[in-house]
Amino acid sequence: MPGYALDAETAKDRLQSELSRARYTLRKVLEDNAAKIGFAIIVAFVFMGLFGPYLAPHHPIEHTMQSDGSMMRLESPSTTAPMGTTSFGKDVLSQFLAGARPTLIVGVFGGIGTGVLGFLVGLTSGYFGGRVDEALMRLTDLTFALPFLPMALLILSFVTPNIWLITGVLVIFLWKMPARVIRSEVMTVKERTFVKSARARGAGHLRTMFLHVAPNVLGIGFLYTAYAFGWSIVAGASLAFLGFGDPTMTSWGRMLQQVYRSGAMRVAWWWVFPPAIGIAAVTTAVFLVGRAFEELVNPDLQTEQE
Repeated sequence: MPGYALDAETAKDRLQSELSRARYTLRKVLEDNAAKIGFAIIVAFVFMGLFGPYLAPHHPIEHTMQSDGSMMRLESPSTTAPMGTTSFGKDVLSQFLAGARPTLIVGVFGGIGTGVLGFLVGLTSGYFGGRVDEALMRLTDLTFALPFLPMALLILSFVTPNIWLITGVLVIFLWKMPARVIRSEVMTVKERTFVKSARARGAGHLRTMFLHVAPNVLGIGFLYTAYAFGWSIVAGASLAFLGFGDPTMTSWGRMLQQVYRSGAMRVAWWWVFPPAIGIAAVTTAVFLVGRAFEELVNPDLQTEQE
């Protein structure tokens, strides 16, 4: 119908409305003190991911720390090496700073991929119902049934792991949770009056699904995309710790694998703590921000706390 044409002006107004709502949501989230701390940690992590390799004083793999002509093996923190050295004479600080970038890449693209795929599957399944819902939910059940680590290791055993392949494997196994939640929300929203009214006035399925239903479940989609950011970092670090990370890059998970394989896990605390605390801090920060955001998109949580 002509009245339902989505012209440029309507699209612009809708975009401005969504941006305004996003700014309001961010302000409300940051009213929570724990969320402020979490947001600051995430900003610091993103900064390290973007600029860490340039801030690293030495090359994390090629450079070997020397003192009096001898290699500095498992040296504790000093002025020469503020975070100490590895059993191979590498600077831990340089590895920590450079390792933030692969960790960030896995987290961002794994989180976005997981959120988008889960959102689309849940939206399609919940909106159409019937056989479409049955097929997509059986696929989701199959993904739930497959154990992540054994299956991921099986896939990566037949190829040379790289950061993009690892990210793709994470998306394949992590999209199931957002899909389930989004589907439940969509099944509720599609029964509301404004959705039925849009269909009665001639809106097609795609228009109804993306312009009337999707915006009302977008908050939940963003929430689970944020959580998937943390899930991806932990899962990627787990694969790297087991020796299935990108062998060409230094990541926090790979640092933990190297200290474990060297047998210095119980000795070289300065080698263990930076990547371990980094992973724990980022995932905790995501949870803190996500929890504050969840209270906005799920008012029942606020009611329970009052």
